[in-house]
Amino acid sequence: MGDCLRKCLCLLGVAAAVCFVGALDAQATLVDLGPGSFTPLAPQITFSEAGYPTGTVNPVYSFTALPGLGDVTVGFDGIFVGQGTAGTTVVTITGSPTPGSPLTLDPNGPQTLINVDGANPTSPVLSGTPTFNGPVSVLFSTPVAGVGLDGGYFDAIGGTTIEAFDSLGNSLGTVTNSQLGIEFYGLADSTGANVISGISFYITGSEPAGFAIDNLTFGSAQDIQDLVPEPVTMAGLLLGVGTLAGYVRRRR
Repeated sequence: MGDCLRKCLCLLGVAAAVCFVGALDAQATLVDLGPGSFTPLAPQITFSEAGYPTGTVNPVYSFTALPGLGDVTVGFDGIFVGQGTAGTTVVTITGSPTPGSPLTLDPNGPQTLINVDGANPTSPVLSGTPTFNGPVSVLFSTPVAGVGLDGGYFDAIGGTTIEAFDSLGNSLGTVTNSQLGIEFYGLADSTGANVISGISFYITGSEPAGFAIDNLTFGSAQDIQDLVPEPVTMAGLLLGVGTLAGYVRRRR
């Protein structure tokens, strides 16, 4: 009877820890990252890599054995499956990715392509369709903790939006441009967890000259400076909250 009770208590303690971890994930929020937030070793895509000439449509980049992530493929297209578009001269995104389904780029949506942009000091860049006036969506085959990019050239404030999604297409939050010219956008999960599977970047207001993206950077928590995640460990289980639950010890 004693062994049976101990096994039950152990299982209940594990279940309590799992629920606690889930609660932490549910409360996680995105934080804005400023320029210089990523370490020099964070993987980056500049759209000037060998084998990706100007005019390349929907480029795909592969990375292997990244610390904290493993192998990652980064794909680009206009929208995700479930999203729609509106407009002709300027195309924006409508709707949301298909709920409950894996986040997937839509091959039937507007394309992205590598372009020359005289307004960007680090051209070439990646543009949507129509050129500089269409959406750009990014999909990570493995979720990441943070992503950053240079967007612009902006001629209006608050006219473009970045929205981040998890692996099932749930929105994690949005950010709009807050300055003119070239602006760095950075988003990360506040816990340092790898939860960002994709982003959509699109015009949502007045943006007279359109936009493109460049220098896309991403990574796990260890690639992000000043981000202090608080991972949950199992070491503190069954230390006694009543007789059925345990504490979960955090390490900093």
